[in-house]
Amino acid sequence: MTYKIKATKSLLNLFAITSISAMTALSFSTQAETLKIGHVRPQDSVVDNDIKALNKELTTLSGNDLKLKIYAANALGDYTIVQERVSVGAVDMSLQPASTSTNRKLQLSALPYLANNWEQAKKVYGPNSYLRQAMSKIFKQQDIKVLAVYPVYFGGISLNRTPIEPGNPDASKGIKLRVPPSKSFQLLADSLGYIGSPLPFSEAFTAVQTGVVDGVIGSGAEGYYSSFRDVTKTYIPLNTHFEVWYLMINAETFDDLDNKDKKALETAALHFEQNRWKMAKADQAKNEARLQKAGAEIIKVTPEQLAKTAEKVRKVVWPEIMKDMGEDWSKPLLEKIEKQAQ
Repeated sequence: MTYKIKATKSLLNLFAITSISAMTALSFSTQAETLKIGHVRPQDSVVDNDIKALNKELTTLSGNDLKLKIYAANALGDYTIVQERVSVGAVDMSLQPASTSTNRKLQLSALPYLANNWEQAKKVYGPNSYLRQAMSKIFKQQDIKVLAVYPVYFGGISLNRTPIEPGNPDASKGIKLRVPPSKSFQLLADSLGYIGSPLPFSEAFTAVQTGVVDGVIGSGAEGYYSSFRDVTKTYIPLNTHFEVWYLMINAETFDDLDNKDKKALETAALHFEQNRWKMAKADQAKNEARLQKAGAEIIKVTPEQLAKTAEKVRKVVWPEIMKDMGEDWSKPLLEKIEKQAQ
């Protein structure tokens, strides 16, 4: 009898341990999968808040199976490094510009005057556009899946001085501009009559502040307000390029998700992009107003001056960048993109 009681207790203990183990395993299996995502702007910026909204919708659509851990302000590294980390799966996701250091064909995205206004921009960069298809193929070669694009702004020129004939691309200005370390922006600055000086972003503010350069090209009102408002005396909204960022995910990470979570992520990403297209133009105007309030003079250029500038840049800069990207690939593609933008 005593033996039976001991055996019963042992069985009860074994059952209890097994039940606890099963419950523990179940709790781990039902925990939400968390994907790390990085971006380039500070916490609580428009970009950061948009990603928080993306995360909220993703969590809801996935039934709490999937969520994002957001790293703002380049916390995971410079965007050129982060793209490489997304490629190898060290970082799950990122919202950022395309890093041309990984493939010269990615210069296509920031080609100056590819679009001249917001209506054209949506045709050029929107879903199912030729550019979008081409960029997605290049990213796919790097084991990156493009989930969405994020239109940011049309670019311009920030100066710490009074401009010289800002609407005349043929005028030699004698003004030194910091340009990103990119052939496209170097050629752009030179074609507009400026003296392009390639510098890392981390050195740009000090270079303007100390007079090493007279201003910056390669960003727009939002970027200049965030990083250069204290050294911006004049801002020229010259529509130099269309800044667009890519919501990207490591392809293997995406493939490993179950179908429900894949659909949730793609749906949330689609809404993320659609909402941004609705707000981007107004945000650009708001940031120009913020720059002005911070003390910068906004130098207006006429539509005729913009058209003349775009014509010259396309004539001078585009052929060189097409050679750099490969003419056989880029020339017929650009012809289709231009036709699509009409």
